Amino acid sequence: MTSTNPGQATFPLNKPGWHWEVGNGRCEVRLLAFSMGQELVVCLYNGNAHLGAIAVGEYDPVSGRASTSVITRTGHKDDAVAVETAHTIAKATRNAVCVMAGIHIDNVTPQEIQQVVENCREAVGELVEKITPKG
Repeated sequence: MTSTNPGQATFPLNKPGWHWEVGNGRCEVRLLAFSMGQELVVCLYNGNAHLGAIAVGEYDPVSGRASTSVITRTGHKDDAVAVETAHTIAKATRNAVCVMAGIHIDNVTPQEIQQVVENCREAVGELVEKITPKG
């Protein structure tokens, strides 16, 4: 399929997907991604996986900007990583992406929150590196 958007990433159909685990212990984060047609679906989770927030990222080739929309379940704070991830991937791939995030840690500390966010960023960076066009 030919891209109508210069620089847009295209994803192989029927590919089983990509998977990363970053960090360890309570702060470990897992990323699973797979194509859905020409778009991408990404799951960010840990050992206590759940649906905390869902964000959709969209790239506008006219303005060269990415935008996001998010739905967050009551009492969940997963929207921060969902929105950042959707925006990062949409901008990098110039394509639509749906991000589902569910990372839960009982009695989490501020330092653990920061580590989880950093681990999410690292996993997303590895995915973007793998799937974006080179050159």
